Amino acid sequence: MNNKLTYCFLFFALGFLAITGCSKYYYNPAPQIIPQYITKLAVRPFANHTKQYGIEDKLTLAVQNIFNQDGRYRITTEEQADGVLIGDITKYILEPLAFDSNNVPSQYKLWILVNVAFYDKVKNQTLWVEPNLGNPITYPSASSGQPGGLTESEAQQQIWNQLAVDISTRTFEGFGTVTGNSDKAVPKSSPDQYDTGVGTTEPQPSNEPNQVPTSTHP
Repeated sequence: MNNKLTYCFLFFALGFLAITGCSKYYYNPAPQIIPQYITKLAVRPFANHTKQYGIEDKLTLAVQNIFNQDGRYRITTEEQADGVLIGDITKYILEPLAFDSNNVPSQYKLWILVNVAFYDKVKNQTLWVEPNLGNPITYPSASSGQPGGLTESEAQQQIWNQLAVDISTRTFEGFGTVTGNSDKAVPKSSPDQYDTGVGTTEPQPSNEPNQVPTSTHP
């Protein structure tokens, strides 16, 4: 009888340890995603805080296209939307890495960084902010004759495409799916004097300072 009780105790103890021991490996917290009451989204035109004229239009178009392709939400105007994606291009750094025999750059590294926030118009609050989003690409110049050579414009387009994917993933899949660079990792060669002005209430990007979203709900 004592042996049977001992075996039973060991059986239940091992079962308990197996359950509790494995639970920490399989625990997945719920992602922070868009609330169910938000069904219509808008992408506000990106603000550009660099000296590269017109790049904000290309990034805005890339993000709008991928949002439309996703299909989970209706993409509409800011006035009709329940939630607004707001972004700002904060840094553009083109760095030559290698030179040919004539001292002409033959390889470049291009950094383009953006700050992104999502604004809930229904509850008049910022749901999340993702600063310093973007990764550099290194490429041979088109004039170098090397395989895979790119013009600056072509390199930009690669970054717009990747940023659009990252912003879409961050918006639709939730916190932790995509993260920005730490402040230490951000290049310091181009001082960033831009203040996002984003907090727990309505963001105030400088692209439309007098046209902030207002809730259409009571």
